[in-house]
Amino acid sequence: MTTAAPVPVLTHDALLVLLLQLGLLLLLAVCLGQLAARLRMPAIVGELLAGVLVGPSVLGHLLPGVAGRLLPERPAQMHLLDAVGQLGVLLLVGVTGTELKYDLVRRRRATALRVSLAGLVLPLGLGTATGCLLTGPLLPAGSDPTVFALFLGVALCVSAIPVIAKTLMDMDLLHREVGQLTLASGVIDDVVGWFLLSVVSAMATAGLTAGRLAASLLYPACVVLLALLVGRPLVRRALRAAGRSPEPGPAVAVAALTVLLGAACTHALGLEAVFGAFVGGVLLGTSGRLEPERLAPLRTTVLAVLAPVYFATAGLRMDLTALARPEVLGAACAVLAVAVLGKFAGAYAGAKLSRLTGWEALALGAGMNSRGVIEVIVAMTGLRLGILGPEAYTVVVLVAIVTSLMAPPILRAAMARVEEGQEREPGGGTLGLAPPPAATV
Repeated sequence: MTTAAPVPVLTHDALLVLLLQLGLLLLLAVCLGQLAARLRMPAIVGELLAGVLVGPSVLGHLLPGVAGRLLPERPAQMHLLDAVGQLGVLLLVGVTGTELKYDLVRRRRATALRVSLAGLVLPLGLGTATGCLLTGPLLPAGSDPTVFALFLGVALCVSAIPVIAKTLMDMDLLHREVGQLTLASGVIDDVVGWFLLSVVSAMATAGLTAGRLAASLLYPACVVLLALLVGRPLVRRALRAAGRSPEPGPAVAVAALTVLLGAACTHALGLEAVFGAFVGGVLLGTSGRLEPERLAPLRTTVLAVLAPVYFATAGLRMDLTALARPEVLGAACAVLAVAVLGKFAGAYAGAKLSRLTGWEALALGAGMNSRGVIEVIVAMTGLRLGILGPEAYTVVVLVAIVTSLMAPPILRAAMARVEEGQEREPGGGTLGLAPPPAATV
């Protein structure tokens, strides 16, 4: 009887390189993230910059020998780093899903729907049209132009709840009506955005046919339905059992397992893993059995270690030297202008239809315009699937950074002209202020 050969272990050199990569990226990401926060910028700006410094834009250009040793071109070596990053982003998306405040959507559903849908449809349409026009400088070889255009539209229509919530908290606007409406609209944006990302990604991997398009729309809907009918009772039972322990460990394990299994299920169906992770997080957050303090260890680990490493690895893929080419720089300016105009105009129109004042509408547009974390995840997905090339990837991540930096000063200027306590209920009247919602990721 013969026995199977043992699985080869990770080599000494591969492990050493991985540890050096993780250590250096985490050190730079944490330090630069803290520096960005001190400068009143989103921490993600510093975390992405950590990867830019180590990547081809700086270290690869100045010290190619050192960069080649630290970031060897062997695919297997980079796959190890990517695996750590993928674990980080799945748990980050899951934690974000647990902390979305769906009660805000219920309380402000009419206004939130108008703002969110207008802020989705307009940038989606403009982004798709822009993608059709910019296939020359940005379309990678072998990518379908239609899928590329649709993907760019999805990338430009998303908003970033983590960045929006952090900005509102830092500016003490989370308890204001405009702050609550921004978060409620962002929740709807997140849900629709993950759905659209999953659909377009499935189209990219299986081809653009009528049958595949129908399946791409049907599969996510079936995932959501099964999650509600089957997943939610199972998650409730698991959380109830975990709640019997005085320690947070079992609850953390249930949460991580729910998110990772959700990601595995959607990935097996040919959908994006982050969509399943998001659905898993939503199940946890709406189960009624999750005590937020029980997830504090998981949240801390994800936000302090895994997420910074992921965003640093995202920065590694940026090649700012591509912007030296006039056609790429011109395309970047066009995409940024369309992204800002589409989201501002859409959110502003939705707010005005709800009879909010001009300054309130401007504040909503500024908050919804912040792309941050979500757009970086979308960009990384496009790069991994081959929909985006290095140039298009760099452009999309730049949009995420610039729009996140734009939000605080515009919000500050607009809200200075909105009297607290005078924000109006759509249709007239003065709103009573709700208590501040719990902090989100």
